[in-house]
Amino acid sequence: MTSTPKDRAKRLDQRSLGDPGSAEFQVDRYPFYLLNRAVSRYNIVIGARLRAIGLDIPNWRVLMVLGEHAPRSIGQIAEASVINLSTMMRIIGRMSDAGLVTSAPGSEDARVTEVDLTQDGRVKLAEARAATAPVYANLIEGFSATDFDRMIGLLNRLHDNLDRVPP
Repeated sequence: MTSTPKDRAKRLDQRSLGDPGSAEFQVDRYPFYLLNRAVSRYNIVIGARLRAIGLDIPNWRVLMVLGEHAPRSIGQIAEASVINLSTMMRIIGRMSDAGLVTSAPGSEDARVTEVDLTQDGRVKLAEARAATAPVYANLIEGFSATDFDRMIGLLNRLHDNLDRVPP
């Protein structure tokens, strides 16, 4: 039996397999299962490396965000770290107590709390980067620059598509 290009295209389009509303649903074709599986495994691997240098994942996220640009408001850090604001306020408090960050009223708006790295925070950030860089190297192994750019673009498109869906 000969298949037409339309038949082949239909067979190759596996999006319906990832649709939880479809009778054909397969969990290993569901993008969010795959994303969660990857993130869960990543957190296990990265968490062990961070614990070895006295950090946890939320503190590491804050250090990485501030290492990119500081000072930043707690709200900006929370958004970039993908951690809710009330939780971020507690994290910043603990990091401040540990001497990794300082916080002060914003220079332009005193209602905003700005957070900056201390010298100890910069040292810990350097340790964290050294501890996590080999994990990143393993993650991207086998990806060409084109593959990597495409993956980043697709993940951003997925995020943008979710922004259009009301909660």
